[in-house]
Amino acid sequence: MNYIALKMLMGDRGKYLGIVMGLTFASLIMTQQPAIFVGLMMRSYSFVTDVGLPDVWVMDPKVQFVDDIKPLQDTRLFRVRGVSGVDWATPMYKGLIKARLADGTFQTCNVIGLDDATLIGGPPVMLEGRLEDLRRADSVIVDIDGARDKLAKPPKEPGGKPVPLKVGDTLELNDRRAVVVGIARTTRTFQSQPVVYTTYSRATLYAPRERKLLSFVLVKAKPGQDVHALTRRIRETTGLAAYTQAEFEALTVNYFLKNTGIPINFGMSVTLGFIVGAAIAGQTFYNFTLENIRQFGVLKAMGAGNGTLLGMILLQATLVGAIGYGLGVGLTSLFGWSMRNTILAFKFPWQLLVFSGLGVTLICVFAALLSIRKVIKLEPAIVFKG
Repeated sequence: MNYIALKMLMGDRGKYLGIVMGLTFASLIMTQQPAIFVGLMMRSYSFVTDVGLPDVWVMDPKVQFVDDIKPLQDTRLFRVRGVSGVDWATPMYKGLIKARLADGTFQTCNVIGLDDATLIGGPPVMLEGRLEDLRRADSVIVDIDGARDKLAKPPKEPGGKPVPLKVGDTLELNDRRAVVVGIARTTRTFQSQPVVYTTYSRATLYAPRERKLLSFVLVKAKPGQDVHALTRRIRETTGLAAYTQAEFEALTVNYFLKNTGIPINFGMSVTLGFIVGAAIAGQTFYNFTLENIRQFGVLKAMGAGNGTLLGMILLQATLVGAIGYGLGVGLTSLFGWSMRNTILAFKFPWQLLVFSGLGVTLICVFAALLSIRKVIKLEPAIVFKG
């Protein structure tokens, strides 16, 4: 009976391909769009992930996400260092500063000021130069994407390609000279702005004059110290906000989920993909069953029970579901691979495979139920009617 079921399914190639294409489209939309959404959300806190080393981030209590900088007085650093359980605490500056490029244009950069003594919080991967080179006069390190794109020098010939920024080139940050001493690889940020690293004291010179310039205090807990207990102690002692890395990442993601239309836009795309896929696959599968209703009637007249016929329909639905799911997931993976070096955010965790699999299963169950209902009510006498 399984062989007959497969012959019936693949005998009508048009409807067979139509069902598979509908499920492929649904699977593609239910993985590709969420993968872009997950990639965007991960970029929102990529800076926190890149810093990595500290256990606790201390900041103004009104900060809502990682780019929502509310500067502190420098004296706050010493109060944090005095809290019991703190192994070390270093200052960090983070702010947007305009860079004047070689052709006179301006580009807003994400400037990160690291502790002068330890350089804690530096870029995760150095491609050229060394992190210690930041101790040289007027030195900065730029990220590779910014060096190749938004901070690149004008082309040497009209219509040519921009020349990537290299070690030894200079910039102007807020009318002050900055010499590139290194190129680093960092995770792209949500705004995809160039990232420029320098020391904390130099960053405060580049920054517009303000009374407060300290963005974050990075804290390392003493060995054996409970990090969550330390965050509570810092909050109670200093009156500042203190988060673990995971808590700070969650705070940032929650801000974007609650205050932007991104979840709604991607949610609508996924819902439409599910509905369109269910409509195409369900209707095509139902029409396929109607066109083969006489064959099912013959099998019933020959003694095949409802259970046997239901098994045949479920086998057909499972086969097209598996093929459509595999093709959709494969196309999403191919899409992600082709976009790996572009500005597009894309992250394909295994949970999306489960999510898409459940969605395709629901569509197949829906399509099979439509057909099963028709076959169960089928009278074998239909075979003998003209």
